Amino acid sequence: METTLHRQLKSLYAEDSESCEVRLGNFRIDAVQHNRLVEIQHGSLSAIRDKVRCLLDQNHNVLVVKPLAARKLLVKRRRRGGHIESQRYSPSRASVYDLFLDLVHFVRVFPHPGLSLEVLMTEQEEHRLPPLARRPRRKGYRIEDRVLQTICSRLHLQNAQDLQDMLPPQLAQPFSTADIAIAVDIPVWLAQKMAYCLRETGAIHQTAKRGNARLYCFTNTDETVGPMLVSDSVVR
Repeated sequence: METTLHRQLKSLYAEDSESCEVRLGNFRIDAVQHNRLVEIQHGSLSAIRDKVRCLLDQNHNVLVVKPLAARKLLVKRRRRGGHIESQRYSPSRASVYDLFLDLVHFVRVFPHPGLSLEVLMTEQEEHRLPPLARRPRRKGYRIEDRVLQTICSRLHLQNAQDLQDMLPPQLAQPFSTADIAIAVDIPVWLAQKMAYCLRETGAIHQTAKRGNARLYCFTNTDETVGPMLVSDSVVR
């Protein structure tokens, strides 16, 4: 079921009301913006990998929009449409580096001359209901809806240089995934995913090993503008 968040972002990126949910061959495109096809993906990027690859093979320009929740208000109801029983902010906060949780499944498509990624750091509401009794209880709730409150910033990624620029330029070379984790304040396991993506896209390359740790250096990529992190204030 489509969420309110998805509808809000479609309206934000579409040229007009007729540019949402556009049929193109066998595909339905979320939005069209200045001859560019926009796909908004809250879930895993692997779910749209083949679709995006096919659109690129047809010489379309594609923008993939990935919203991440930098802050999330949890709104709980006992039933759909019922009164709010409680609401609180979740202690978990996504960072822009959480992109690499999904990008590991997308590096066979990105980078591409016709493809751009835009990471939206957002504040969201997550509306929750009790789980259905007839289903195994993996969680103590089910998500009824997600609602956009604010877009805090946007990170635009076009090429391997943009990914490389997500690492601090003062990072001493060669570096390991442990060094990346310390430099950008993320867990080592996430730094490993980041290193994999940067290596597969050519942003970094392995030079040696220190014990069992692989060591990397920056690759001299094309001199292009780095990732643009822009403050924003789009409120529902």
